[in-house]
Amino acid sequence: MKVLMVLTSHDQLGNTGRKTGFWLEELAAPYYTFKDAGAEIVLASPKGGQPPLDPKSNEPAFQTELTRRFEADADALAQLASTVRLDSVSQADFDTVFYPGGHGPLWDLAEDKHSIALIQSFFAAAKPVALVCHAPGVLRHVKTADGRPLVEGKKVTGFTNSEEAAVGLTDVVPFLIEDDFTAKGGIFLKGEDWAPYVVSDGLLITGQNPASSAPAAEALIAQLGNSTK
Repeated sequence: MKVLMVLTSHDQLGNTGRKTGFWLEELAAPYYTFKDAGAEIVLASPKGGQPPLDPKSNEPAFQTELTRRFEADADALAQLASTVRLDSVSQADFDTVFYPGGHGPLWDLAEDKHSIALIQSFFAAAKPVALVCHAPGVLRHVKTADGRPLVEGKKVTGFTNSEEAAVGLTDVVPFLIEDDFTAKGGIFLKGEDWAPYVVSDGLLITGQNPASSAPAAEALIAQLGNSTK
């Protein structure tokens, strides 16, 4: 099993003067879910190299056993420091792709033509795609083979309006995932704020928030297992 994980290269939280990036738990939890299942993992980002970590995600309140494991894992840190450029990867080399969140993807990956084409190529090859928290927002401009919004008519989740309001960033983010998906005809489902919640619809797996990271990765592994039977 070869897994591509795509991280943001964007580090500015809108016009707040604060930093953003990827959310550590949303990388660490899936990373070890895949690694402990024997997967080969490749990390990529639009700019390549070291992607920006959202500093808030490494505050004590948000650390977990798996974030601490990642921070103490020299091989994982070396891999993170040298992510490959997103425009250099090909769907043909991977079984699946996973997008961790953090607010960063709303600015860069959501608009990135390489990311959009990559996701479309995974679906065209009937390979599953998983995204968690803010990362489902990168589906914003992804289309089906007949040019319709990918999320149209699909059951999806992502960071909710109420969760965005709770962190005080409703007016900072470039768009709200729940509103965007609903406007495109997506069937937006959600659990309780901050509780694990994962939705699978065909090849598409989405998780609502950081707590959904490992469950989304587990759902992805299960999907891969079913597709190889």
